[in-house]
Amino acid sequence: MMSGAISKGATPVVRAAQVQRTAAPLGAAFSPVQGKKVAVRAMKSSTRTRKHKVQVVRAVAAPDLPDISLENDADSLTKSMLKHFQYTLGEDPATIASSPSEAYRALAYTVSERLAANFKKTQDHFVKTDKKYGYYLSMEFLQGRALLNAIENLKLEPEVKEALAKVGYTMEEMVQAELDMALGNGGLGRLAACFLDSMATLNLPMFGYGIRYNYGMFKQNIEDGFQTESPDYWLDTLGNPWEIVREKVKYEIPFGGEVVKGKGWVPEETVLAVAHDNPIPGWNTDNTISLRLWAARPMEEFDLKAFNVAKYAEAVEARQKAENISSVLYPEDSTNEGKQLRLKQQFFFTSASIQDILARFKAGGHTDWNELSNHAALQMNDTHPTIAVAELMRLLMDVEGLEWDQSWEITKKTLAYTNHTVLPEALEKWSKELMAGLLPRHMQIIEIIDANFVKEMKAQGVEEEILKKIKPIGEDEWGPGNDVVRMASLAMVGSHAVNGVAYVHSELLKITVLKDFYGIMPEKFQNKTNGVTQRRWLAFCNPRERDLITEALGSDEWIGDLYKLQGLRDVADDPAFQAKWAAMKRACKEDLAELVKERTGYTISPDAMFDIQIKRIHEYKRQLLNTLRCIDAYTKIKAMSAEEKSKLTPKVIIIGGKAAPGYAMAKKIIKLINAVGAKVNNDPDVGDLLKVIFFPNYNVSAAEKLVPGTDLTQQISTAGTEASGTSNMKFAMNGALLCGTMDGANIEIWEEIGQEQGFIFGASVEEADGIIADRANFTPCDDFLAALKRVENGDFGDPEFYQQIFDALTGEEGAHYLPKDFYLLGYDFPAYIDAIARGDALYNDQGAWIKKSILSVAGMGKFSTDRTIAEYAKDIWGVEPNKC
Repeated sequence: MMSGAISKGATPVVRAAQVQRTAAPLGAAFSPVQGKKVAVRAMKSSTRTRKHKVQVVRAVAAPDLPDISLENDADSLTKSMLKHFQYTLGEDPATIASSPSEAYRALAYTVSERLAANFKKTQDHFVKTDKKYGYYLSMEFLQGRALLNAIENLKLEPEVKEALAKVGYTMEEMVQAELDMALGNGGLGRLAACFLDSMATLNLPMFGYGIRYNYGMFKQNIEDGFQTESPDYWLDTLGNPWEIVREKVKYEIPFGGEVVKGKGWVPEETVLAVAHDNPIPGWNTDNTISLRLWAARPMEEFDLKAFNVAKYAEAVEARQKAENISSVLYPEDSTNEGKQLRLKQQFFFTSASIQDILARFKAGGHTDWNELSNHAALQMNDTHPTIAVAELMRLLMDVEGLEWDQSWEITKKTLAYTNHTVLPEALEKWSKELMAGLLPRHMQIIEIIDANFVKEMKAQGVEEEILKKIKPIGEDEWGPGNDVVRMASLAMVGSHAVNGVAYVHSELLKITVLKDFYGIMPEKFQNKTNGVTQRRWLAFCNPRERDLITEALGSDEWIGDLYKLQGLRDVADDPAFQAKWAAMKRACKEDLAELVKERTGYTISPDAMFDIQIKRIHEYKRQLLNTLRCIDAYTKIKAMSAEEKSKLTPKVIIIGGKAAPGYAMAKKIIKLINAVGAKVNNDPDVGDLLKVIFFPNYNVSAAEKLVPGTDLTQQISTAGTEASGTSNMKFAMNGALLCGTMDGANIEIWEEIGQEQGFIFGASVEEADGIIADRANFTPCDDFLAALKRVENGDFGDPEFYQQIFDALTGEEGAHYLPKDFYLLGYDFPAYIDAIARGDALYNDQGAWIKKSILSVAGMGKFSTDRTIAEYAKDIWGVEPNKC
């Protein structure tokens, strides 16, 4: 190894322990002094680091304090609401019944106080018992609304409903008044949010770490069928009532500059990361963990000298520049400035999180860094936080003074990596130039990791050609001639475990994008099939189904142990239970019809089959395939006689999802969906037989209505492209039948519930590569070409606008950035239409359909994140339950 290549004695840039001497999670720790409790207070000192005041901890005897515990009866909750309405919000209590937004906020403060009490108890217990922590680092946490989740987990629903009635509100009105926490985009962020719920429920000592974005990715608007984007200011003007701001928990985050011999890293810019704790309650436990989010602040809030000489913009320039880091989720990165901001975001939250973790380790009295992996397990969710490999090395060497070899062993034992994709282009890479300019010290460290890896692998006989493909620094295959840092490779080399997120995905990793790593280090590879939390995605969002299941099973224990749903198999044939199930689904569809009317203006009948596909818009997810089958169905209906139409199953097809602002193809697909809908929905020859609706601004709270109201869900990604998917799990838990391919978690779902409960079609993973290779000899079926021809003929608007779609599906090789029909739409189309027809036929036999719906739910026990997180904790993290 090349331990001599980096000096351990470089002057550290960030002294985490100086900025925050105690890492007690609530800003205070307690220890016995002379037989009494003492509060550890952070006292100001004149010592400064880069003009930033250091916090010095001193023990001060705590005075006797009155009892301030909170009561949870309805009267106490009402009083608390009125108190916050008047004293926190400054409103007249007499107006509460006519101020729903303020009433929601008063209720949120009331409930969050009770969460905070459990949160403090839990964190104090974790500090006292000093068991190993797990840390989940993710760029996204798509939390959705917090109110109902908190009330249900605190088991306050009856009392809150009674309290609300006293001031003139229902629970539903308060739930609808809350904005979604816009901290994520799609499945990656929603998975992370589900994981937090299960971590708390399983009593695991865990922290989630992310960024406190001021704005979500964007609010999606549809104007003349086109997606437009506007800011999603989820914090509104009054902030987040669920968070606890930790002004004393802050860390310096450096950027740019240079590494100077004898001085270490001298950054050009430094910002502060300030902690904001969002308490996450568990089910059937007082344990409440933290989602700790970092907000960026300047080192100096305001430049008074600049202001005094009329340089007003310069006076606040540092603040604006710092706050840009935590302003927007996934800034558009087609420019160098955009790329730099993304890398800044990733390093910002990763560095703050690791500094916080190391401070907590030291605050526990630990001095042997070799023990770090026995007290901390860090999971990197996708490649976004994988700069953690270099940052942990930097902090151990430059701040804590460890040698290279020791630091490297500690780093590998502490870190683990979750891969979420088999698409090579989705494995993040940064140019060496960008990395060296923004993080010069890390570039040095990565270069040595790279050199050491190559040396070690050559000694083991690994071929040069293989090493060129997989080493952390190499040529970018998408832009030859430019060396890049391959973040997935860095994670593979610098961690002790890597996992896929569904069985087929984990197996594909071994033979595709991580094939060579698997040949070298197979012991690192694991599978952890994703799940969803049954609390939010069944018990709380669908109380009708929850109550029906509880009635059938005789208890609500299934909310904590989803495998107990198997008991529904005993009543699946019961006509009386089937009738109740059908009534439940009908009521959910009525709720959804109201939401669709509100969002789109379309009136839809709950008598129709609700056929729904909601997920991020991407070519591999094949919303375009769904759209072409809508055109095919429309064309066939137009050609039918009145008698033939009378035999059809009326159908409402809903597609929803956001396209990344820079993803032109996805935006064209959205436009086409809307154009098809406008044509179909206004054609009197079709009437209510077919409706095609694009659902705008799809988010978590919308999904909580869409999922329970669905009859048939489209899970139709090209086989071998979807790592797992979790919307399939949510829909199946809520009694929707699946139409889909043998891809991602679909495979495991059908293994559990039975393939006969769904409608499977399309090429298999094993067949896909051969079909793509032979595409020159393939001609799509007439119906596929006819649907596409209608687009070319201008039936749905200017065909020139859709030229990219034609190039992708039937154009000459090279016309599109991917090989022709790379996602097999033409190949799978006939089988897809057949699967849809099978679904239509079954839906006409409602007794058979309802039975399959019940059996689908009965088989979903495996797909709880409780199972997923228990596996992570046992197999990767070594973290055990620690109930307070």
